[in-house]
Amino acid sequence: MNTRVLTGITTSGTPHLGNYVGAIRPAVAASRRDDVDAFYFMADYHALIKSDDAGRIERSRLEIAATWLAAGLDPARVTFYRQSDIPEIPELTWFLTCIASKGMLNRAHAYKAAVDKNTAAGEDVDAGVTAGLYMYPVLMAADILAFDANQVPVGRDQIQHIEMARDLGQRFNHLHGHEFFVLPEALIEEQVATLPGLDGRKMSKSYDNTIPLFAGGKKQLREAIMRIVTDSRLPGEPKDPDDCALFTIFRAFASDAETAAFRQALLDGIGWGEAKQVLYERIETDVAPMRERYEALMADPSAIETILQQGAQKARAIATPKLAALREVLGLRAMTTAPAPAAGSKAAPKQGKMPRFASFRDADGSFRFRLFSAEGEELLLSKSFADPKAGGALQKQIRTLGAGAAVLQVRPLGVDLKLDGETVASTPDYRDEQARDAALAPLREALNQLATQD
Repeated sequence: MNTRVLTGITTSGTPHLGNYVGAIRPAVAASRRDDVDAFYFMADYHALIKSDDAGRIERSRLEIAATWLAAGLDPARVTFYRQSDIPEIPELTWFLTCIASKGMLNRAHAYKAAVDKNTAAGEDVDAGVTAGLYMYPVLMAADILAFDANQVPVGRDQIQHIEMARDLGQRFNHLHGHEFFVLPEALIEEQVATLPGLDGRKMSKSYDNTIPLFAGGKKQLREAIMRIVTDSRLPGEPKDPDDCALFTIFRAFASDAETAAFRQALLDGIGWGEAKQVLYERIETDVAPMRERYEALMADPSAIETILQQGAQKARAIATPKLAALREVLGLRAMTTAPAPAAGSKAAPKQGKMPRFASFRDADGSFRFRLFSAEGEELLLSKSFADPKAGGALQKQIRTLGAGAAVLQVRPLGVDLKLDGETVASTPDYRDEQARDAALAPLREALNQLATQD
Protein backbone atom coordinates (compact mmCIF):
# COMPACT_ATOMS: atom_id res chain seq x y z
CA MET A 1 0.00 0.00 0.00
CA ASN A 2 1.43 3.37 -1.03
CA THR A 3 2.19 6.10 1.49
CA ARG A 4 -0.14 9.06 1.07
CA VAL A 5 1.83 12.31 1.28
CA LEU A 6 -0.02 15.63 1.39
CA THR A 7 1.63 18.97 0.61
CA GLY A 8 0.02 22.38 1.03
CA ILE A 9 1.06 25.22 -1.28
CA THR A 10 0.73 28.78 0.00
CA THR A 11 -1.11 31.02 -2.46
CA SER A 12 0.27 34.42 -1.60
CA GLY A 13 2.82 36.23 -3.72
CA THR A 14 4.63 35.36 -6.95
CA PRO A 15 7.00 32.35 -6.96
CA HIS A 16 10.70 33.21 -7.07
CA LEU A 17 13.91 31.29 -7.66
CA GLY A 18 14.24 30.39 -3.98
CA ASN A 19 10.74 28.87 -3.93
CA TYR A 20 11.65 26.72 -6.92
CA VAL A 21 14.90 25.35 -5.48
CA GLY A 22 13.67 24.97 -1.89
CA ALA A 23 10.13 23.66 -2.39
CA ILE A 24 8.84 23.19 -5.92
CA ARG A 25 11.67 21.21 -7.51
CA PRO A 26 12.09 18.67 -4.67
CA ALA A 27 8.33 18.23 -4.29
CA VAL A 28 7.87 17.55 -8.00
CA ALA A 29 10.72 15.02 -7.87
CA ALA A 30 9.12 13.30 -4.85
CA SER A 31 5.76 13.12 -6.65
CA ARG A 32 7.28 10.76 -9.22
CA ARG A 33 8.04 8.01 -6.70
CA ASP A 34 6.09 4.81 -7.33
CA ASP A 35 5.55 4.16 -3.62
CA VAL A 36 3.86 7.52 -2.95
CA ASP A 37 0.25 8.61 -3.39
CA ALA A 38 0.88 12.35 -3.68
CA PHE A 39 -1.67 15.06 -2.88
CA TYR A 40 -0.89 18.73 -3.57
CA PHE A 41 -3.36 21.46 -2.72
CA MET A 42 -3.37 25.22 -3.11
CA ALA A 43 -4.13 26.58 0.36
CA ASP A 44 -6.27 29.52 -0.72
CA TYR A 45 -8.45 29.48 2.42
CA HIS A 46 -5.27 29.94 4.44
CA ALA A 47 -4.32 32.89 2.21
CA LEU A 48 -7.41 34.76 3.44
CA ILE A 49 -5.83 34.89 6.90
CA LYS A 50 -2.84 36.80 5.53
CA SER A 51 -4.41 39.02 2.87
CA ASP A 52 -7.69 40.78 2.16
CA ASP A 53 -6.59 41.80 -1.34
CA ALA A 54 -8.91 39.77 -3.58
CA GLY A 55 -7.02 40.68 -6.74
CA ARG A 56 -3.72 39.57 -5.28
CA ILE A 57 -5.14 36.25 -4.11
CA GLU A 58 -6.77 35.59 -7.48
CA ARG A 59 -3.58 36.41 -9.38
CA SER A 60 -1.42 34.40 -7.01
CA ARG A 61 -3.59 31.29 -7.35
CA LEU A 62 -3.20 31.40 -11.13
CA GLU A 63 0.56 32.06 -11.04
CA ILE A 64 1.25 29.34 -8.50
CA ALA A 65 -0.84 26.70 -10.27
CA ALA A 66 0.86 27.55 -13.57
CA THR A 67 4.29 27.47 -11.90
CA TRP A 68 3.88 24.00 -10.39
CA LEU A 69 2.48 22.57 -13.60
CA ALA A 70 5.22 24.18 -15.69
CA ALA A 71 7.83 22.79 -13.28
CA GLY A 72 6.68 19.26 -14.07
CA LEU A 73 3.88 18.37 -11.64
CA ASP A 74 1.84 15.73 -13.47
CA PRO A 75 -1.89 16.03 -12.64
CA ALA A 76 -2.49 12.56 -14.08
CA ARG A 77 -0.08 11.08 -11.54
CA VAL A 78 -0.93 13.17 -8.46
CA THR A 79 -4.05 14.72 -6.95
CA PHE A 80 -3.70 18.49 -7.50
CA TYR A 81 -6.56 20.66 -6.29
CA ARG A 82 -7.64 23.94 -4.75
CA GLN A 83 -8.58 23.89 -1.08
CA SER A 84 -11.62 26.09 -1.77
CA ASP A 85 -13.02 23.52 -4.24
CA ILE A 86 -13.46 20.93 -1.47
CA PRO A 87 -16.56 21.85 0.61
CA GLU A 88 -15.85 18.93 2.94
CA ILE A 89 -12.80 20.77 4.32
CA PRO A 90 -14.68 23.65 6.02
CA GLU A 91 -17.34 21.16 7.15
CA LEU A 92 -14.70 18.97 8.78
CA THR A 93 -13.09 22.09 10.23
CA TRP A 94 -16.31 22.74 12.15
CA PHE A 95 -16.57 19.13 13.35
CA LEU A 96 -13.00 19.36 14.67
CA THR A 97 -13.57 22.84 16.13
CA CYS A 98 -16.28 21.34 18.32
CA ILE A 99 -13.76 19.03 20.00
CA ALA A 100 -10.71 21.35 19.94
CA SER A 101 -9.78 22.74 23.33
CA LYS A 102 -9.13 26.46 23.70
CA GLY A 103 -6.03 25.62 25.71
CA MET A 104 -4.53 23.78 22.73
CA LEU A 105 -5.24 26.69 20.39
CA ASN A 106 -3.78 29.14 22.91
CA ARG A 107 -0.47 27.28 22.57
CA ALA A 108 -0.29 27.57 18.77
CA HIS A 109 2.96 29.27 17.75
CA ALA A 110 1.39 31.87 15.44
CA TYR A 111 -1.13 32.97 18.08
CA LYS A 112 1.49 33.04 20.84
CA ALA A 113 3.79 35.14 18.64
CA ALA A 114 0.99 37.67 18.10
CA VAL A 115 0.24 37.77 21.84
CA ASP A 116 3.93 38.24 22.70
CA LYS A 117 4.24 41.05 20.16
CA ASN A 118 1.18 42.82 21.56
CA THR A 119 2.37 42.38 25.13
CA ALA A 120 5.78 43.85 24.29
CA ALA A 121 4.06 46.83 22.66
CA GLY A 122 1.76 47.38 25.65
CA GLU A 123 -1.32 46.51 23.58
CA ASP A 124 -4.26 44.30 24.45
CA VAL A 125 -3.01 40.72 24.06
CA ASP A 126 -5.51 40.01 21.27
CA ALA A 127 -5.14 43.28 19.38
CA GLY A 128 -5.27 42.57 15.65
CA VAL A 129 -5.76 38.83 16.18
CA THR A 130 -8.51 37.42 13.98
CA ALA A 131 -10.47 34.25 14.60
CA GLY A 132 -8.95 33.02 11.33
CA LEU A 133 -5.43 33.25 12.76
CA TYR A 134 -6.56 31.64 16.00
CA MET A 135 -8.35 28.74 14.27
CA TYR A 136 -5.65 28.19 11.64
CA PRO A 137 -4.43 24.91 13.21
CA VAL A 138 -7.93 23.40 13.02
CA LEU A 139 -8.28 24.23 9.33
CA MET A 140 -4.85 22.70 8.72
CA ALA A 141 -5.91 19.58 10.62
CA ALA A 142 -8.99 19.29 8.40
CA ASP A 143 -6.80 19.62 5.28
CA ILE A 144 -4.82 16.61 6.45
CA LEU A 145 -7.42 14.38 8.12
CA ALA A 146 -9.98 14.66 5.30
CA PHE A 147 -7.69 12.61 3.06
CA ASP A 148 -6.12 10.19 5.58
CA ALA A 149 -2.63 11.51 4.85
CA ASN A 150 0.14 9.33 6.26
CA GLN A 151 2.85 11.98 6.00
CA VAL A 152 2.98 15.76 5.68
CA PRO A 153 6.30 17.36 4.63
CA VAL A 154 7.01 20.31 6.93
CA GLY A 155 9.87 22.31 8.34
CA ARG A 156 10.58 22.10 12.06
CA ASP A 157 8.54 25.26 12.71
CA GLN A 158 5.41 23.44 11.45
CA ILE A 159 5.72 20.24 13.49
CA GLN A 160 3.29 21.59 16.10
CA HIS A 161 0.50 21.78 13.51
CA ILE A 162 0.93 18.11 12.63
CA GLU A 163 0.87 17.21 16.32
CA MET A 164 -2.37 19.17 16.71
CA ALA A 165 -3.88 17.35 13.72
CA ARG A 166 -2.93 14.04 15.35
CA ASP A 167 -4.45 15.14 18.67
CA LEU A 168 -7.73 16.14 17.05
CA GLY A 169 -7.93 12.97 14.96
CA GLN A 170 -7.13 10.80 17.96
CA ARG A 171 -9.71 12.58 20.11
CA PHE A 172 -12.44 12.12 17.50
CA ASN A 173 -11.54 8.44 17.10
CA HIS A 174 -11.68 7.94 20.86
CA LEU A 175 -14.97 9.80 21.33
CA HIS A 176 -16.72 7.75 18.68
CA GLY A 177 -15.06 4.38 19.24
CA HIS A 178 -13.66 3.84 15.76
CA GLU A 179 -10.53 4.69 13.77
CA PHE A 180 -12.18 7.23 11.49
CA PHE A 181 -8.96 9.14 10.88
CA VAL A 182 -5.45 8.06 9.98
CA LEU A 183 -3.07 9.87 12.33
CA PRO A 184 -0.49 11.75 10.23
CA GLU A 185 3.23 11.96 10.79
CA ALA A 186 5.43 14.97 10.14
CA LEU A 187 7.96 14.35 7.38
CA ILE A 188 10.73 16.66 8.54
CA GLU A 189 12.54 18.47 5.75
CA GLU A 190 16.00 18.74 7.30
CA GLN A 191 17.86 19.60 4.09
CA VAL A 192 15.65 22.33 2.63
CA ALA A 193 17.79 24.23 0.14
CA THR A 194 17.86 27.99 0.62
CA LEU A 195 19.28 30.54 -1.79
CA PRO A 196 20.79 33.91 -0.98
CA GLY A 197 18.90 36.90 -2.34
CA LEU A 198 20.16 40.03 -4.05
CA ASP A 199 21.62 41.37 -0.79
CA GLY A 200 23.14 38.10 0.45
CA ARG A 201 20.44 37.39 3.01
CA LYS A 202 18.06 34.46 2.57
CA MET A 203 15.93 35.03 -0.52
CA SER A 204 12.53 36.12 0.78
CA LYS A 205 9.65 38.35 -0.28
CA SER A 206 9.77 39.93 3.18
CA TYR A 207 13.33 41.16 2.46
CA ASP A 208 12.41 42.35 -1.05
CA ASN A 209 15.52 40.62 -2.37
CA THR A 210 14.09 37.93 -4.64
CA ILE A 211 15.10 36.80 -8.11
CA PRO A 212 12.02 36.10 -10.26
CA LEU A 213 11.44 32.59 -11.55
CA PHE A 214 9.17 33.34 -14.52
CA ALA A 215 7.76 36.84 -13.99
CA GLY A 216 9.18 39.36 -16.45
CA GLY A 217 10.82 36.74 -18.65
CA LYS A 218 14.52 36.27 -19.21
CA LYS A 219 15.10 40.04 -19.29
CA GLN A 220 14.08 40.49 -15.64
CA LEU A 221 15.91 37.31 -14.65
CA ARG A 222 19.16 38.66 -16.09
CA GLU A 223 18.64 42.14 -14.66
CA ALA A 224 18.05 40.70 -11.19
CA ILE A 225 21.17 38.51 -11.35
CA MET A 226 23.25 41.50 -12.43
CA ARG A 227 22.08 43.32 -9.26
CA ILE A 228 23.37 40.64 -6.86
CA VAL A 229 25.67 42.34 -4.35
CA THR A 230 29.35 41.33 -4.59
CA ASP A 231 32.53 42.61 -2.96
CA SER A 232 35.03 45.06 -4.49
CA ARG A 233 37.58 42.55 -5.79
CA LEU A 234 38.62 43.35 -9.34
CA PRO A 235 38.98 41.05 -12.35
CA GLY A 236 42.12 38.96 -11.91
CA GLU A 237 41.81 38.90 -8.11
CA PRO A 238 40.85 35.49 -6.65
CA LYS A 239 37.31 35.22 -5.23
CA ASP A 240 36.26 32.97 -2.36
CA PRO A 241 33.58 30.54 -3.67
CA ASP A 242 32.54 29.58 -0.14
CA ASP A 243 31.66 33.19 0.67
CA CYS A 244 30.01 34.04 -2.62
CA ALA A 245 26.25 34.27 -3.29
CA LEU A 246 26.83 33.70 -7.02
CA PHE A 247 28.50 30.36 -6.35
CA THR A 248 25.79 29.23 -3.91
CA ILE A 249 23.06 29.93 -6.46
CA PHE A 250 25.07 28.40 -9.33
CA ARG A 251 25.62 25.18 -7.38
CA ALA A 252 21.84 24.76 -6.94
CA PHE A 253 21.42 24.40 -10.72
CA ALA A 254 24.69 22.94 -11.96
CA SER A 255 26.18 19.46 -12.26
CA ASP A 256 29.21 18.51 -10.19
CA ALA A 257 31.50 19.12 -13.16
CA GLU A 258 29.98 22.54 -13.88
CA THR A 259 30.21 23.47 -10.21
CA ALA A 260 33.89 22.52 -10.07
CA ALA A 261 34.61 24.57 -13.20
CA PHE A 262 32.84 27.65 -11.81
CA ARG A 263 34.65 27.31 -8.49
CA GLN A 264 37.97 27.25 -10.32
CA ALA A 265 36.99 30.27 -12.42
CA LEU A 266 36.30 32.24 -9.23
CA LEU A 267 39.62 31.17 -7.72
CA ASP A 268 41.34 32.20 -10.96
CA GLY A 269 39.90 35.72 -10.68
CA ILE A 270 36.96 35.85 -13.11
CA GLY A 271 35.36 39.31 -13.07
CA TRP A 272 32.06 39.72 -11.25
CA GLY A 273 30.23 40.84 -14.38
CA GLU A 274 31.40 37.81 -16.32
CA ALA A 275 30.60 35.51 -13.37
CA LYS A 276 27.06 36.89 -13.23
CA GLN A 277 26.64 36.27 -16.95
CA VAL A 278 27.79 32.65 -16.49
CA LEU A 279 25.28 32.27 -13.65
CA TYR A 280 22.46 33.76 -15.73
CA GLU A 281 23.16 31.45 -18.68
CA ARG A 282 23.23 28.37 -16.45
CA ILE A 283 19.92 29.21 -14.78
CA GLU A 284 18.30 30.20 -18.07
CA THR A 285 19.15 26.77 -19.50
CA ASP A 286 16.90 25.15 -16.88
CA VAL A 287 14.26 27.85 -16.62
CA ALA A 288 13.63 28.63 -20.31
CA PRO A 289 11.64 25.48 -21.19
CA MET A 290 9.63 25.77 -17.98
CA ARG A 291 8.96 29.45 -18.69
CA GLU A 292 7.60 28.56 -22.11
CA ARG A 293 5.13 26.13 -20.52
CA TYR A 294 4.30 28.69 -17.82
CA GLU A 295 3.49 31.41 -20.33
CA ALA A 296 1.28 29.04 -22.33
CA LEU A 297 -0.63 28.11 -19.17
CA MET A 298 -0.99 31.73 -18.06
CA ALA A 299 -2.45 32.53 -21.47
CA ASP A 300 -5.05 29.78 -21.05
CA PRO A 301 -6.48 29.94 -17.51
CA SER A 302 -9.36 27.67 -18.51
CA ALA A 303 -6.87 24.83 -19.04
CA ILE A 304 -5.61 25.29 -15.48
CA GLU A 305 -9.18 25.44 -14.21
CA THR A 306 -9.97 22.13 -15.91
CA ILE A 307 -6.94 20.49 -14.29
CA LEU A 308 -7.89 21.80 -10.84
CA GLN A 309 -11.52 20.72 -11.21
CA GLN A 310 -10.40 17.24 -12.22
CA GLY A 311 -8.12 17.19 -9.19
CA ALA A 312 -10.98 18.31 -6.96
CA GLN A 313 -13.12 15.47 -8.30
CA LYS A 314 -10.39 12.96 -7.40
CA ALA A 315 -9.99 14.50 -3.94
CA ARG A 316 -13.73 14.57 -3.26
CA ALA A 317 -14.02 10.90 -4.17
CA ILE A 318 -12.23 10.37 -0.85
CA ALA A 319 -13.56 13.29 1.19
CA THR A 320 -17.27 12.95 0.33
CA PRO A 321 -17.85 9.43 1.70
CA LYS A 322 -15.62 10.17 4.69
CA LEU A 323 -17.70 13.20 5.66
CA ALA A 324 -20.89 11.24 5.03
CA ALA A 325 -19.68 8.65 7.54
CA LEU A 326 -18.82 11.38 10.05
CA ARG A 327 -22.27 12.94 9.70
CA GLU A 328 -23.79 9.55 10.45
CA VAL A 329 -21.80 9.05 13.62
CA LEU A 330 -22.50 12.63 14.75
CA GLY A 331 -26.26 12.17 14.34
CA LEU A 332 -26.49 14.38 11.24
CA ARG A 333 -27.90 11.57 9.11
CA ALA A 334 -30.73 11.78 6.60
CA MET A 335 -34.16 11.15 8.12
CA THR A 336 -34.72 8.00 6.08
CA THR A 337 -33.77 5.64 8.89
CA ALA A 338 -34.86 5.32 12.48
CA PRO A 339 -32.55 7.22 14.86
CA ALA A 340 -30.08 5.26 16.93
CA PRO A 341 -31.42 4.52 20.43
CA ALA A 342 -30.44 6.95 23.15
CA ALA A 343 -27.71 5.84 25.53
CA GLY A 344 -29.11 3.42 28.10
CA SER A 345 -32.30 2.71 26.18
CA LYS A 346 -33.24 -0.52 24.44
CA ALA A 347 -33.37 -0.67 20.69
CA ALA A 348 -36.82 -0.92 19.19
CA PRO A 349 -37.75 -4.43 18.11
CA LYS A 350 -36.97 -5.15 14.47
CA GLN A 351 -39.93 -5.52 12.19
CA GLY A 352 -40.43 -6.52 8.57
CA LYS A 353 -37.81 -7.52 6.05
CA MET A 354 -34.13 -6.85 6.55
CA PRO A 355 -31.13 -6.61 4.20
CA ARG A 356 -29.60 -9.98 3.40
CA PHE A 357 -26.48 -11.58 2.01
CA ALA A 358 -26.59 -14.14 -0.80
CA SER A 359 -23.48 -16.27 -1.39
CA PHE A 360 -22.73 -17.96 -4.69
CA ARG A 361 -19.99 -19.69 -6.60
CA ASP A 362 -18.48 -18.19 -9.76
CA ALA A 363 -17.79 -20.18 -12.92
CA ASP A 364 -14.07 -20.21 -12.02
CA GLY A 365 -14.83 -21.95 -8.72
CA SER A 366 -14.27 -18.93 -6.47
CA PHE A 367 -16.85 -17.75 -3.94
CA ARG A 368 -18.55 -14.35 -3.73
CA PHE A 369 -21.62 -12.81 -2.17
CA ARG A 370 -24.07 -10.01 -2.81
CA LEU A 371 -25.76 -7.70 -0.33
CA PHE A 372 -29.40 -6.97 -1.11
CA SER A 373 -31.58 -4.30 0.47
CA ALA A 374 -34.80 -5.23 2.28
CA GLU A 375 -36.59 -4.43 -0.99
CA GLY A 376 -34.38 -6.83 -2.97
CA GLU A 377 -32.14 -4.22 -4.66
CA GLU A 378 -28.53 -5.30 -5.16
CA LEU A 379 -26.31 -2.99 -3.13
CA LEU A 380 -22.87 -4.65 -3.08
CA LEU A 381 -20.94 -7.41 -4.83
CA SER A 382 -17.97 -8.82 -2.90
CA LYS A 383 -14.51 -9.63 -4.18
CA SER A 384 -13.69 -13.29 -4.94
CA PHE A 385 -12.61 -15.80 -2.27
CA ALA A 386 -10.93 -19.16 -2.69
CA ASP A 387 -12.39 -20.27 0.66
CA PRO A 388 -16.10 -19.74 1.41
CA LYS A 389 -15.23 -19.31 5.10
CA ALA A 390 -13.33 -16.13 4.22
CA GLY A 391 -16.45 -14.77 2.55
CA GLY A 392 -18.49 -15.64 5.62
CA ALA A 393 -15.98 -13.88 7.87
CA LEU A 394 -16.24 -10.75 5.73
CA GLN A 395 -20.04 -10.84 5.93
CA LYS A 396 -19.72 -10.98 9.70
CA GLN A 397 -17.43 -7.93 9.66
CA ILE A 398 -19.82 -5.97 7.46
CA ARG A 399 -22.70 -6.80 9.81
CA THR A 400 -20.91 -5.05 12.67
CA LEU A 401 -19.84 -1.90 10.81
CA GLY A 402 -22.87 0.33 10.52
CA ALA A 403 -22.81 3.24 8.08
CA GLY A 404 -20.89 5.44 10.50
CA ALA A 405 -17.84 3.18 10.54
CA ALA A 406 -17.98 1.95 6.95
CA VAL A 407 -15.35 3.42 4.63
CA LEU A 408 -17.17 4.10 1.37
CA GLN A 409 -15.00 5.47 -1.44
CA VAL A 410 -16.73 7.04 -4.41
CA ARG A 411 -15.72 6.08 -7.95
CA PRO A 412 -16.92 7.95 -11.06
CA LEU A 413 -19.95 5.64 -11.46
CA GLY A 414 -19.94 3.55 -8.30
CA VAL A 415 -18.88 3.14 -4.67
CA ASP A 416 -16.33 0.80 -3.06
CA LEU A 417 -16.51 -0.57 0.48
CA LYS A 418 -13.04 -0.67 2.00
CA LEU A 419 -11.65 -2.47 5.03
CA ASP A 420 -8.09 -1.75 6.15
CA GLY A 421 -7.49 0.14 2.92
CA GLU A 422 -8.56 -2.77 0.66
CA THR A 423 -11.67 -2.81 -1.54
CA VAL A 424 -13.74 -5.78 -0.35
CA ALA A 425 -17.04 -5.07 -2.12
CA SER A 426 -18.43 -2.66 -4.70
CA THR A 427 -21.76 -1.34 -5.87
CA PRO A 428 -22.93 -1.90 -9.42
CA ASP A 429 -21.90 0.78 -11.90
CA TYR A 430 -24.64 3.39 -12.21
CA ARG A 431 -25.61 5.36 -15.28
CA ASP A 432 -24.34 8.69 -13.94
CA GLU A 433 -23.08 10.45 -10.81
CA GLN A 434 -26.60 11.42 -9.71
CA ALA A 435 -27.70 7.79 -9.71
CA ARG A 436 -24.53 6.83 -7.86
CA ASP A 437 -25.12 9.46 -5.17
CA ALA A 438 -28.76 8.43 -4.81
CA ALA A 439 -27.65 4.84 -4.16
CA LEU A 440 -25.56 5.86 -1.15
CA ALA A 441 -28.59 6.42 1.10
CA PRO A 442 -30.07 2.89 0.77
CA LEU A 443 -26.59 1.39 1.15
CA ARG A 444 -26.00 3.28 4.39
CA GLU A 445 -29.49 2.36 5.58
CA ALA A 446 -28.81 -1.33 4.92
CA LEU A 447 -25.49 -1.18 6.78
CA ASN A 448 -27.20 0.44 9.76
CA GLN A 449 -29.95 -2.19 9.72
CA LEU A 450 -27.41 -5.02 9.63
CA ALA A 451 -25.58 -3.52 12.60
CA THR A 452 -28.79 -3.60 14.69
CA GLN A 453 -29.54 -7.27 14.00
CA ASP A 454 -28.92 -9.74 16.80
